[in-house]
Amino acid sequence: MAQKIKIGIAQGDSNGIGYEVIIKALSDSRITDLCTPIVYGCSRTFNLYKKGIREIEQINTNIINSAQDAHSKRINIINCVPDSIAVEIGQPTKEGAKCALISLEAAVKDLKEGKIDALVTAPLNKHTIKEVGFGFAGHTEYLTNEFNANDSLMLLCSERLKVGVVTNHLPLHEVCNAITEEKILTKLTLMNESLIKDFNITKPKIAVLGLNPHAGDSGVLGEEELTIITPAINKATENGILAFGPYSPDGFFGTEMYEKFDAVLAMYHDQGLIPFKALSFDDGVNYTAGLPIVRTSPDHGTAYSIAGKDMANPKPMRSAIYAAIDICRNRAEYDLLRENPLEIKHFESTSSNKSFERMFEKSFDKAFSQKDSQD
Repeated sequence: MAQKIKIGIAQGDSNGIGYEVIIKALSDSRITDLCTPIVYGCSRTFNLYKKGIREIEQINTNIINSAQDAHSKRINIINCVPDSIAVEIGQPTKEGAKCALISLEAAVKDLKEGKIDALVTAPLNKHTIKEVGFGFAGHTEYLTNEFNANDSLMLLCSERLKVGVVTNHLPLHEVCNAITEEKILTKLTLMNESLIKDFNITKPKIAVLGLNPHAGDSGVLGEEELTIITPAINKATENGILAFGPYSPDGFFGTEMYEKFDAVLAMYHDQGLIPFKALSFDDGVNYTAGLPIVRTSPDHGTAYSIAGKDMANPKPMRSAIYAAIDICRNRAEYDLLRENPLEIKHFESTSSNKSFERMFEKSFDKAFSQKDSQD
């Protein structure tokens, strides 16, 4: 991509840690070396949180009316959120949720119009945002609808692990009925395509988890593995997808079998996210795979209890920004290779299955990588 990538950042809930992690992440001068960040929010609220952060590098902001006016070496802010809306740090309010929704809608509008190249979303509160008219369970479902996709995949990514889920934000008592052979096959297809296009893995290996304890124990503890999950894996294999399983989740993660695979497909939210967060909380990224656009977010919530206390860790937000940059680059490279078929063989011979490490190598030179390891 010849021009510097424009990353739109939706501010999230005004009362949570969104602004704090955004400011801390963007204070790292490497960000503006790699991309042009554009925050959709409120400069007054930005400065309010900035004053509460003790140690940050010099941060230069630029107030703009349109993403097209963004300064490539500064942190750009589009004042789409009225500064008249009250900020109550650490409190779940309708006003905070309204700010999150206004910011999100403005960023998505620009994403649709091609004014930004990718979207990074700060966390929102699912309860309060519902009260202000947000009719979706979360960002994933909202963006799937906005971009007219038949389906999408919530894919949690870190340097050591990638985990997708068949069912997203769904009550546990509804999970069993939602698990179907067709649904699993769809998610496996989306995951496989994303690993190839977005993460430069040429022949990804995917592990599939079971639904029941001990993966059903040959039908003793449930038959979904025999009647639904295994047939879906077999069909995926017939379609050229390297899918394996189903595996018992406790043993799979307990014995670190995930290190043998490029990604893991879990059946439901907590089955995948609990081990992921236990292993990768500090650098976890939530990526919405299967959409025509690139969207990432830090894998944490609004954390009202520490909002405004200068305690929030910016690493997940920084990782989300870097991931968005590298996925944009990977997609561009993939499209270019498809336009030049003679280059594909060379590309496949040099691609690494440890894709997230490769992504970060693109964004940092050796000096930056060494500095991060000391942080």
